[in-house]
Amino acid sequence: MDWPIGPYGTIMAVILLSTIPLRNLLTRDEPDKRVSLSELPAEIRAKGYYWHISLYVLMYIYKFMIDQHNEPIKARVGGYTHWLYEIEGELTLWVQETFRNDLLTDVLSFHYLFVYLFVIWFSPMYFILVRDHTMADKAALNYFVIYLLSVPLYLFFNVEVTSTYNPGMDALLYHDSWYLEFVTNNDPMDNGVPSLHFGLPVGLLLLNRLHCKDKGISISEWRHREFDLFVMINLVVYFFSIQYLGIHWIVDIIPGLILAVICALFIHKWQPAIRARSENGWKSVIPKGQSLAIAAVFALVCSSALALVAVDGPGSDDEIANMRLGPDDVKIDTIEVHSLWDPVGVEVRNVGENSVHVIILHRSLVIDNVERGEVNWESIVSPLTVDEFQEIVIDSGSSWQTEVSTPSVGDTHLILVKTADGGDFSEVRITMQYVTDELIWSAMLLSIPAFLIGGLVLAQAVKSEDEMGEQASDEES
Repeated sequence: MDWPIGPYGTIMAVILLSTIPLRNLLTRDEPDKRVSLSELPAEIRAKGYYWHISLYVLMYIYKFMIDQHNEPIKARVGGYTHWLYEIEGELTLWVQETFRNDLLTDVLSFHYLFVYLFVIWFSPMYFILVRDHTMADKAALNYFVIYLLSVPLYLFFNVEVTSTYNPGMDALLYHDSWYLEFVTNNDPMDNGVPSLHFGLPVGLLLLNRLHCKDKGISISEWRHREFDLFVMINLVVYFFSIQYLGIHWIVDIIPGLILAVICALFIHKWQPAIRARSENGWKSVIPKGQSLAIAAVFALVCSSALALVAVDGPGSDDEIANMRLGPDDVKIDTIEVHSLWDPVGVEVRNVGENSVHVIILHRSLVIDNVERGEVNWESIVSPLTVDEFQEIVIDSGSSWQTEVSTPSVGDTHLILVKTADGGDFSEVRITMQYVTDELIWSAMLLSIPAFLIGGLVLAQAVKSEDEMGEQASDEES
């Protein structure tokens, strides 16, 4: 698809243009509840929505910091894709091969990016535009908190996308001329666990039900029931698309569900205190006593586990493959830009039984030669001179080391790997050494908020059990 503003610009334009029409459709029975665009600034001031805006700005900054840590520390923490493969094998490959269709690929690729960004944007905006400040708070917090919870797994439990590790599986979303630049700029392709495309909407659905329970009504009677159904339907589509497109393992969904539960319980408990902070002050939001003690101990235990187990742990074994190929596969890894002065050290180790071809090229030389998961090796290589690239053949048990310079922010390079002629199956391990590879300790600091939130939810559970025990004792008396 040739479109001048690219996938991100196109998707954001569609999101903005569809916000008001969808709000109107969902509230067609209660137009009096709508906030018009002219009333929106006054509504933001009246309901104190400034912190929602600040939350999204903070989220952008925090995500940028995580992205700056993900690849540089990967050499120290490695990956665990082989564990998930041992659990479910090539089930996602069967899904792709069984249902593969070009039109389905185009529709699901757009849906995968569009609906996730749409839920992030539309959920709080919808509740703001229908005068429900409580749910607007919870929807905004849902995005922020579930991402915080995912950070330790994203940084210290790397899992490659299924199309990188399953021989014969194509990266239908990633390897496409329209999406390639966007995804290589924004997705490290090793953040499989957890699936936030699943966890984020589940967290919102759980918050909806906790809210209705507090109100003493069933979800079917709730005024936002149609929006709830809209999220639910798209969640079902995601369950299929994340497998079909060559992105997530089925097992990735389980941590996403667990984090969604933790996220919903935390937000449902703390949103009233956050909403009342203007009257009670920020000190009222800070946990105290037993809750703070449990959260602190939990964070200390989890941080110690990261330091002792994850760093230089079993995932960093350089004999374990993080890319596996069939006879006709061409697979891609990204060399990110983290320094404009220092080169990136690249090692490609052949840990399989067959030789592999490896080339490193600037992304601009690859984009026009990928389409719907297919990478045309010959059309990429044939126009190039020997001065523009060097094709390396790595035999079984051997490795190749090189350095790649990135003197500008646009100097993203791609590593292309294919099985040598006559080979049926290949395994390689690609390791990159960035100048910032000592960020491991700041990565642990960035993981602490997730552990504190988990500890506070644990404290909530302990307190609930104590209250139930006291209630049972009173009843016996």
